[in-house]
Amino acid sequence: MSKSKWSIDPTHSEVTFKVKHLMISTVTGHFNKFNLEVFTEGDDFNTASDILFTADIDSIDTNSDQRDAHLKSEDFFHAAKHAQLEFKGTKYESKGDEAKLHGNLTIKGVTKPITLNVEFGGIVKDPYGQTKAGFTVSGKISRKEFGLTWSAVTEAGSVVVGDEIKVNAEVQLIKA
Repeated sequence: MSKSKWSIDPTHSEVTFKVKHLMISTVTGHFNKFNLEVFTEGDDFNTASDILFTADIDSIDTNSDQRDAHLKSEDFFHAAKHAQLEFKGTKYESKGDEAKLHGNLTIKGVTKPITLNVEFGGIVKDPYGQTKAGFTVSGKISRKEFGLTWSAVTEAGSVVVGDEIKVNAEVQLIKA
C-alpha cells in the first residue's frame, strides 16, 4: 500500500486557545497562519506518521492589538526569537471515532510531551473530487511549563492570566 500525504485545508480549519483572565472570564485567541502535514498508509489514520503541525506566533489574534503585542513579546512567546510553535506527533491511537494523539510540543524553545484528544469526523470526496478528512482536536497545557511565565496579580490578589491553556482545533485535511 502506498503512502498518502495529507495537508491542511486552511479555509476549513481553525486553531484556537482559551485562557482564564482575572479568573472570572475566558479570553479566546487563534492562530491565523498554521500548517499540518500527515502521512498515512492508504486512508488509515492509525498508520499516521510524520505528523507535523506548526503555527506562526506573529499570527496570534485575540481581538486586541495591545494583548496580541504583549503575547508576541519576550513576556510570553518572544516571536522575534521563536517564530513558530511546533507539534510533532509520535503516535495516533484510535478506538472507533475517538483517538489519542501523542507527541512533542515545542513552544519558545521548550519541548514537552503532550497528549491530545481527537474526534475523527470521517473521510469524504468533495464536489471537486478531492478526498478530505475531518478531525476535532482538543487538549490542555500548562503555559508555565513552556516558559510562558509572565504573571501579574490585581490589587485584590486575583491572578491576571491563568496557567491552564485549553487548545482546540477543527482540522480538515486534503489528500494529495
